[in-house]
Amino acid sequence: MQFNKNRRLALASQALAAIALVAASLPAQAQNWPDRPIKLVVPYPAGGNADNTARLLATQLSARLGQQVVVDNRPGGGGTIGAAAVAKAAPDGYTLLLDATAFTVNPSLFARLPFDAAKDFAPISLVMQAPLLLVVPAASPFKTVADVVQAAKARPGHLTYASAGNGGAQHLAGELFKQGAKMSMTHIPYRGGAPALTDLIGGQVDLMFSATTASGPFVKSGKLRALAISSAQRTPGWAQVPTVAESGLKGFQVNEWNGLFAPAGTPQAIVQRLESDTRAIVASPEMRQRFADMGVQGVGSSAQEFKSFVQTETAKWAGVIRASGIRLD
Repeated sequence: MQFNKNRRLALASQALAAIALVAASLPAQAQNWPDRPIKLVVPYPAGGNADNTARLLATQLSARLGQQVVVDNRPGGGGTIGAAAVAKAAPDGYTLLLDATAFTVNPSLFARLPFDAAKDFAPISLVMQAPLLLVVPAASPFKTVADVVQAAKARPGHLTYASAGNGGAQHLAGELFKQGAKMSMTHIPYRGGAPALTDLIGGQVDLMFSATTASGPFVKSGKLRALAISSAQRTPGWAQVPTVAESGLKGFQVNEWNGLFAPAGTPQAIVQRLESDTRAIVASPEMRQRFADMGVQGVGSSAQEFKSFVQTETAKWAGVIRASGIRLD
């Protein structure tokens, strides 16, 4: 009995020593980080806002960290495949996630996700936001938001609005618009923003919420008319376009966004270093100019601010999705 007791005590002492050794090594790991390349997972195809943002950020982070930051596109499942890979990655600072609006939408769209968005990630920084333009064909009779609301209420369900696909920011902006104005329109989902804009320009659909980066050139060329912008305040470069909120739907605000995450459990020193470097990068004149050229707004928030933002956005879209009955599975 005494032998077993002593053995248990010895094993317990060894376990405690191992735990203490791991705990003591964490600061050293953080101090030595990074000593090899870092993978930045983008759960969307190449060429979109998230991919463009990730590549700009990766270039600047590589220079600051002294190690290459490699962008790894893992599209599919509305952003869930790439996010799941990061959630399961070792929390050592060598696998990061550059995600978008879908991160706060998917928990309400899918009955099951291969990760817990609230628990499996450590928010680092909100990198950028891009408002949406409410656009109509150049030949449309609608000149204002009030014109659209009046027509939709006169003939419920008759007006159509396009989106790049079910459950995306464009679709949900349209749902929020409908709910705020207490009207009915018919959603026409497309497989991507490009075919949706093509049909909008051709007059096959009546209106669309589309990112300034996508629809802006068509507005400036006269093929589309911008009735409003979805940001809380008027946006530089689009100062002549009123916000949806000032056009009658108070409190309306929708932005597509990109933010940086690490797996939960990543050492705080590494999270703080990434937060500090990301904020400095976004605030730099070079990055401000690159974002301006893209038609987006650099943010560079703190980790705590980004965490609060994610929580607020998740709750907001949960309400919209619940009211509209949208499901993707």
